[in-house]
Amino acid sequence: MVSEKGESRVKLESWLNQTMRIKMTDGRTLIGSFLCTDKDRNVILGSCEEYVQAQDSAVKEEPRVLGLAMVPGHHIVSIQVDQTNQDAV
Repeated sequence: MVSEKGESRVKLESWLNQTMRIKMTDGRTLIGSFLCTDKDRNVILGSCEEYVQAQDSAVKEEPRVLGLAMVPGHHIVSIQVDQTNQDAV
């Protein structure tokens, strides 16, 4: 049980400062640098940008710069490491 918790912590720590893509229940997507999380699954993103996809349009809007953002865990639909920005670095 201790090693399982240790493996989870190592995985979580490997995501620190990685660019993450979070899809939310209201349809917005946030992309930013993963800074921390807590026991309630809230996530803090740095240098965060918000993307809104209009439901009747295939064209994406320009992102809105949020800066530092706290995403409540109960609004998160999915979270993943954003590979599109990783290749550019």
